[in-house]
Amino acid sequence: MYDIESRRAALELCAAGHSLNSVSRHTGISRSTLRAWRARPQPLTPRTGCWRCARDAAPHASAYSYLLGLYLGDGCISAQPNGVHRLRIFCSDAWPGLVNACESALRATMPSCSVSRVHKQGCQEVASYSKHWTCLFPQHGPGRKHERRIALEPWQRDIVDAHPWELIRGLIHSDGCRITNWATRQVGGVRKRYEYPRYFFTNTSADIIRIYTDTLTRVGVEWRASARHGGSGGNVSVARKASVALMDAHVGPKY
Repeated sequence: MYDIESRRAALELCAAGHSLNSVSRHTGISRSTLRAWRARPQPLTPRTGCWRCARDAAPHASAYSYLLGLYLGDGCISAQPNGVHRLRIFCSDAWPGLVNACESALRATMPSCSVSRVHKQGCQEVASYSKHWTCLFPQHGPGRKHERRIALEPWQRDIVDAHPWELIRGLIHSDGCRITNWATRQVGGVRKRYEYPRYFFTNTSADIIRIYTDTLTRVGVEWRASARHGGSGGNVSVARKASVALMDAHVGPKY
């Protein structure tokens, strides 16, 4: 048995005009196998539809970046029998648009897999089964996310660099919010109330907080962080007018 990459590389050598003998010596694959591959070509993509295993680009990179944000905030992967994994994202019933966006992102990220919704108390569990969810989310591991190191792989970083706002939107949709703050001040001897919008993001993982704030900085959003009570993770606030306007243009409130 040979993997997809070995088969692709061997057939590319054959197509380039190299003899079966030279390709066999170069790859270690027998001439009879090479001859059979050349006579009966097969699709060079895995039946599983896993684009990471095929070393292909993400079919919908923006959807993956958004789903990555949802997973880092409110998602988990659990092992099932026969090597299958279940990816679950928990979405509040208060935001039906978020639930629909989550399902769409799951379908776009792994088109070969079905997606289901299970109603829980106060939320929807949007789930999908595949042997390859851990390929797409290598941050999976034993224990809770804030108890282990969370870092993006280089290929994930490339996707996030190309689609930073989708990651930010996924993180806000999972562990963030847009609220309206108010304050009072003396104006001409009269105490007046004024309101201003701001975004908050809260997570117990310092690594996930860093991923969020690094991405905010790359898109030009000013932010301020404060420690959570208890000392784990933190809260990140975006309150400056220009930065809130940027967030409103690309993220907006939950719906």
